[in-house]
Amino acid sequence: MSPDVMPETVVAATATEPAKQGRAHTRARAARRRRMIVAAARAVLLVAVLGLWEVFARAKIIDPFNFSMPSKIWDQVYTWVTHGTALGSLGEQVWYTLQEALLGWVIGVVAGVVFGIALGRIAFLADVLGPYIKVLNSIPRIVLAPIFVIWFGLGPASKVASAVVLVFFPVFFNAFQGAREVDRNLVANARILGASDRRVTLQVVIPSATSWIFTSLHVSFGFALIGAIVGEYIGATKGIGLLVAQSQGTFNAAGVYAAMVILAVVALLAEGLLTFAERRIFRWKPSDSES
Repeated sequence: MSPDVMPETVVAATATEPAKQGRAHTRARAARRRRMIVAAARAVLLVAVLGLWEVFARAKIIDPFNFSMPSKIWDQVYTWVTHGTALGSLGEQVWYTLQEALLGWVIGVVAGVVFGIALGRIAFLADVLGPYIKVLNSIPRIVLAPIFVIWFGLGPASKVASAVVLVFFPVFFNAFQGAREVDRNLVANARILGASDRRVTLQVVIPSATSWIFTSLHVSFGFALIGAIVGEYIGATKGIGLLVAQSQGTFNAAGVYAAMVILAVVALLAEGLLTFAERRIFRWKPSDSES
């Protein structure tokens, strides 16, 4: 390159930097504005729904005995938080249910990932076990909760088992599909470099299937909560599900809705933690605003 061309190139590159920074700043500002608009719209929608519900219940347009109203639900939550429940403190009930759900979720996720990767990698296993897995998946798993109560009693084991069977299948099918969708060129290159089947699975297949697995984790934790709650509803000594059953038995609609609100808060917190972990793991992926 001649000396008289170099200054022009440097000047052109320097001149484009402010333009790039300006476009990036504009995109970031537009993304912040959109997030604020979305948050405001969500808040307005929630206030509108709760307000209409309260007005309709007080005006007897809907039956307040069966549908309750937001103010009574808030009073019930406040009473449970400040004075506890008939079963003990509210924190104890939430923690009891959360322990069951977390344990069932961990066992179901580990089993689903191991079996999904194994069947995705070994065609013989997939051919042999595939029909049985499809049959088990077709069984309504909620109906297994009473059987687990008979097998394992009223303790946490029956609730953990209910959570496991609900979590296993979505994680399994995502891990299985993720193992099948691995780029064949990556596998071939790893084998050319002398990687064994074990190293290919650990260093190529599992990292490639991680995004598939994380997709199932968001849904599966909700299933774990459902399994624990259904098990407690059928028979338990503690937990949010038992609070729901007791509220229903005393025709306390506000108590049923209050338990649902508490579960929703727990599920949202868990979803936030999973999203944070996913963003930390997949920091290399561009976000929607950046793309």
